[in-house]
Amino acid sequence: MTKGILGRKIGMTQLFSEAGELIPVTVIQAEPNVVLQKRTEENDGYTAIQLGFADKKESRASKAEKGHAEKASTNPKRYVREIRTANIDDYEVGQEISVSTFEAGEKIDVTGTSKGKGFQGNIKRHNQARGLMSHGSRYHRGPGAMAMAADPSRVFKGKKLPGQMGREQVTIQNLEVVSVDEERNLLLVKGNVPGAKKSYVKITSSIKGN
Repeated sequence: MTKGILGRKIGMTQLFSEAGELIPVTVIQAEPNVVLQKRTEENDGYTAIQLGFADKKESRASKAEKGHAEKASTNPKRYVREIRTANIDDYEVGQEISVSTFEAGEKIDVTGTSKGKGFQGNIKRHNQARGLMSHGSRYHRGPGAMAMAADPSRVFKGKKLPGQMGREQVTIQNLEVVSVDEERNLLLVKGNVPGAKKSYVKITSSIKGN
């Protein structure tokens, strides 16, 4: 069964293993989450637990959000996500989940929103090669042939063109938990995770297994 927690990406640093190996790590602050709701097969058609992270100001919360949070005896939350395939019998509405749910050496998947890079061309956005830069080429950073003559006389769907890059939901799989600091509610994860500093992330146990 899947287990998970929500947190905030603080930044990156480095640790040294007992063998003296340098390990780059991402620091994720995951103060206790609250179980806001349990999704059941009978009522919702699937099983999941809904977690909330980081209190939202009362003035910014809607009436529906306040009512939903009151059922769990907590405050409205800024970041709310569901953990699918969780064993809902192990959780109760209003229960707090801390970083101790994970252990050092465990494999996890981290989901976040990637950094937005604005409007970019094909070379940066799709890693395409540029044309010849010599005199007379007259074609350096274009997107390539657009369509075929009279038939089909259109641009096919999915053609790689310039456009908005980044700010998408990205999941990096099979990352390793290097350390768990329960006192400061910190998870140290080997390597990088999606998103900018202070952005929210969802951490779940790896679907590919440990």
